[in-house]
Amino acid sequence: MADINVVLPRTGIGIDVHAYAPEDAPRPLWLGGLFWEGERGLAGHSDGDPVAHAAADALFSAAGIGDLGTHFGTSRPEFAGASGVTLLTEAARIVRAAGFEIGNVAVQFVANRPKFGPRREESQQVLSEAAGAPISVTATTSDGLGFAGRGEGISAVATALVYPSPSGPIG
Repeated sequence: MADINVVLPRTGIGIDVHAYAPEDAPRPLWLGGLFWEGERGLAGHSDGDPVAHAAADALFSAAGIGDLGTHFGTSRPEFAGASGVTLLTEAARIVRAAGFEIGNVAVQFVANRPKFGPRREESQQVLSEAAGAPISVTATTSDGLGFAGRGEGISAVATALVYPSPSGPIG
């Protein structure tokens, strides 16, 4: 007979993809919660940070409460131009209000640039503080294949682990 008092974690997956902003309408690059001076920015409803967006989407997926579009979609003008860190902070709040604690989030993004390694720790700290839980970030290229390889944009995929809060839903 199964122990009904066992707390089982839940996992979720999030993906986010953004094309680079047109050269005639430049935007700053926000990636992993950080501003990347001198790098071409991404198009999007908010700041276009695919790392922060994928992390938030994975949290929603793990909790079973919709996705990024459900909570921050283009029908929500108050999120136009919002930072990915702000969206991640709000996503973590929503997930906790739904009765879950966050174990961790792992994100990998695919891009030719910027060179991420020198700022990895800084990004992980900013994102972890936003979520109130550990977030790790890795980067890779696609060896010249696909839209990322052609330098058309950046994609990110994330996994999240959440578990039911002992106190249940808030509020």
